[in-house]
Amino acid sequence: MDARHHGKVVRGKFVPSVPDAFRLAFCALEGKEVWVVVKKHTNARTNQQNKYYWGVVVKLVSETTGFTTDEAHDALRMKFLRIRGEKLETVKSTTDLTTTEFEGYMTTVRQWAISELGCYIPEPNEVEF
Repeated sequence: MDARHHGKVVRGKFVPSVPDAFRLAFCALEGKEVWVVVKKHTNARTNQQNKYYWGVVVKLVSETTGFTTDEAHDALRMKFLRIRGEKLETVKSTTDLTTTEFEGYMTTVRQWAISELGCYIPEPNEVEF
């Protein structure tokens, strides 16, 4: 069982947003070894960003290249979200990007599309989606 619990750090202590659910998660693991990971909360990409990405960015790249939208999406991820380690190579999912990372990704794609494909992709404020 994996559980994620949101909360705040107050005077050096974790205060869960839903204390009862937090306690139940710990009680269910009584006597078991567990991992506890603490990281700063970040905002995931927004629904508006996702609509713009699929409805404008991926659609125009797809139309320009002849790829399906899924193929265009995968090609863009491979090109711009590839992480090369010493022994392992992975490709990030766009669903894992923060709002800021996702905007940076789309900016990079727009710049690449105009220079490499001759395809202008309008900014979000220039188009309805």
